[in-house]
Amino acid sequence: MDLALCAWPSSSLSPRWEESVYFRHPQRMCCSSRQLNGVIHCRMPRRGFISTGLCFAALSTSAALAEEAPAQGMEKLPFKPEGYNYWTWRGHKVHYVEQGAGDPIVLIHGFGASAFHWRYNIPELSKKHKVYAVDLLGFGWSEKALIEYDATIWSDQVADFLSEIVKAPAVLVGNSLGGFTALLTAAQVPDQVRAVALLNSAGQFRNANKEVKNDVDDEDESPVEKFMFKPLKQAIQRLILGVVFWQSKRPSRIRSVLKSVYPNSANVDDYLVESITRPAADPNAGEVYYRLMTRFLMNQTTYTLDAVLSKLSCPILLLWGELDPWVDPTKANKIMDFYPNSSLVTLPAGHCPHDEVPELANEALVNWLSSLKVDMHPQTV
Repeated sequence: MDLALCAWPSSSLSPRWEESVYFRHPQRMCCSSRQLNGVIHCRMPRRGFISTGLCFAALSTSAALAEEAPAQGMEKLPFKPEGYNYWTWRGHKVHYVEQGAGDPIVLIHGFGASAFHWRYNIPELSKKHKVYAVDLLGFGWSEKALIEYDATIWSDQVADFLSEIVKAPAVLVGNSLGGFTALLTAAQVPDQVRAVALLNSAGQFRNANKEVKNDVDDEDESPVEKFMFKPLKQAIQRLILGVVFWQSKRPSRIRSVLKSVYPNSANVDDYLVESITRPAADPNAGEVYYRLMTRFLMNQTTYTLDAVLSKLSCPILLLWGELDPWVDPTKANKIMDFYPNSSLVTLPAGHCPHDEVPELANEALVNWLSSLKVDMHPQTV
């Protein structure tokens, strides 16, 4: 294990932060392990994790993590079955939460989640900021619209949300799919985005050795392909994905999958499970799932991280759960290398660090937001 040394005043960090959190500036990366004479000595953590993609694999964790108590004493967003606020976007109903006052922050959830996934973050962040948490179209309490989904549908939604609801340049904070949506939005409306925080973000770098295969145009398809093989393929896809969706929306299955990506599963509770199962009961949810799986998740080569990041200039925080079984933690390092105006904080958590270790995630976000220049203007490209 390579060693590195860095120091900063320990008074600014909580005891748990000093024991558990990794921090990397553009020129350094360290893991706080002990404190001597007011200086925190750090070591570079081992990077030996392998991405398993979107699969349902169990994650082996230490007994100490498994025995940790849930986020006790933390204020939590009240769960409302009817939701909070609604906004009509392109004729569709969009749900969002709004709390606090100050410079605006917009929280964007990941695939299959909702604004309620920020339950421990909204109350804390809203003490100093105007906080919005929006449900992406097709997810959460937003309408399960039967439209053609691609990566830009949600960036269009967030861009319009900024102009119509927030009405001021904001900091975007996104987990997983929400992180990539935040990046696309920042590239689309740079004057409306002050900075971006990515929590185990989705998105891929371009593979130079792999040719992008475009779908064959209908005009180039033979009659056999168009009228026999293509319909048969779609029928099989519908059958398989229908079974997968039916299984995946069961509370027991959702709880099992959540535990696989929460190394400390103490916060995998009824609140979290219901926030996922309730939207899945919508009559259109199965069709939305089919469209997402066949027309979005399987066709993500058009927009790559390097292509999007090359259009940005705003500060980026990478707030990364390094025990993530779905997203290779080395992706954060690759983003750092590609995009100099970024900093990295790694947390002892899985794919959803904001909900698994919310006290640490909140502290990292608050510290980073405070470090942003007060007079900072929106990015320019």
